Amino acid sequence: VRCVQETGYQRRVHGEYSQTKQIAMSASFKQLRVLQLLRPAMALIPEVHQPDRKVQFRDKVIWTGITLLLYLVCCQIPLYGVFKTSGSDPFYWMRVILASNRGTLMELGISPIVTSGMVMQLLAGAKIIDIDQNNKEDKALFNGASKLLGLFIALGEAFAYVWAGFYGDVDQIGAGNAILIIIQLVFASIVILMLDEMLQKGYGLGSGISLFIAVNICESIIWKAFSPITVRGEGGVEYEGAVVALFHLLITRSNKLGALRQAFYRAGAPNINNLLATVLVFLIVIYFQGFRVELSVKNNKVKGHQSTYPIKLFYTSNMPIILQTALVSNLYFISQMLYKRFRGNFLIKLLGQWQDVEMGGHSVPVGGLAYYISPPRDFFEIFTDPLHTIFYIVFILGTCALFSKTWIEVSGSSPKEVAKQLKEQDVSFIGHRDTNMVNILKRYIPVAATFGGMCIGALTILADFMGAIGSGTGIMLAVSIVYGYFEMFVKEKEQVNELF
Repeated sequence: VRCVQETGYQRRVHGEYSQTKQIAMSASFKQLRVLQLLRPAMALIPEVHQPDRKVQFRDKVIWTGITLLLYLVCCQIPLYGVFKTSGSDPFYWMRVILASNRGTLMELGISPIVTSGMVMQLLAGAKIIDIDQNNKEDKALFNGASKLLGLFIALGEAFAYVWAGFYGDVDQIGAGNAILIIIQLVFASIVILMLDEMLQKGYGLGSGISLFIAVNICESIIWKAFSPITVRGEGGVEYEGAVVALFHLLITRSNKLGALRQAFYRAGAPNINNLLATVLVFLIVIYFQGFRVELSVKNNKVKGHQSTYPIKLFYTSNMPIILQTALVSNLYFISQMLYKRFRGNFLIKLLGQWQDVEMGGHSVPVGGLAYYISPPRDFFEIFTDPLHTIFYIVFILGTCALFSKTWIEVSGSSPKEVAKQLKEQDVSFIGHRDTNMVNILKRYIPVAATFGGMCIGALTILADFMGAIGSGTGIMLAVSIVYGYFEMFVKEKEQVNELF
């Protein structure tokens, strides 16, 4: 009887083990199957090959400059077949992080690349797609799938823009022009995708996405500081650029003190205070970039070799503010569309109420949730509407900290993943056992991610309250990207010891 019972128990255990093994094999097959199914389509996707030799620093600078020039040219080429682009811009709040320019080939900007990259990263972080970054074949399939998804997103966004009447009613522009506009937008997205891949594969410095965002924001700041376009202000015709307006007012006005007051505090156009606030925020962010904790490590393969592993305060870089801006921008877009169609609906009013701005060609929230998550328009509104100010501060700090904490889990930069990468490189912390690596990293990485995200949010709020040109989000993105390029430039210079 005991033998029969043991035999039955062994059969049940063996059956459960076989079933578990089959489920695991099936799940693994499904994970591999997703990328393997896309292999035939990879031949149709344009690709930039890896350089067959080491690219010199001078060549990298030249190729980066060429990439930047092509982007700026595309930002000035208007779309052919457009009937109209006047009126309020519903995507105004997205253009900071999308590096896009309305009515040109760069209408979509980097939206398809960023969206596809974030989707694929989330799928990989959630283990829906199994990817081994050390396997060249898996990595190539993953990058190809990301590009393919980006092309589909570009096609979908282009179709949505045309169908929604963004360039005029489809009956007015005609089916031929509608198709031509879609082709132009998709082709421009392919060009941006290729330029980004070219830089990332070592032909240039950094990535195209960061370069385009930084250039777009810096261009906006420089234009608002030195724009020669005239606008009608409170005191008559003035220049849009803050610096140009300062000299113009000092020359044309007999009351020099009144001219200075007008140049520093004028409303409706950039002023000198906005420009000084922008410079101050730049310096503060650069100062915070140097905050880090350095952990002593050693390479077990090389005897006596010691170095440091830095954990920066801005551990997740500018990702929290990008995700937070993407969330708010999409909410703004949905709220504007619904408010235009269902203006009298009570629930739509709770989501947001909007008012067109004569100067700037966009709408601003004046009520509802969209209003309370938007920054105060000026310094005096901070005190006249304290509920709005408090709600905005809590929202920005909370979302930035949450997104920063979440991003380390889905992007492969959590303490567990970092410890795994260090073990694969045969690197360990000095004075600690290898088994304690995860616990050591848990002391620093989650704190740096959460607190760093809150600091980024706080700096964004400071920039908005001070009225910095380009918004707090734009300033944070521009400074972090430019500082990253500066560090990259110094590192490349030290490695090759070469400069023009």
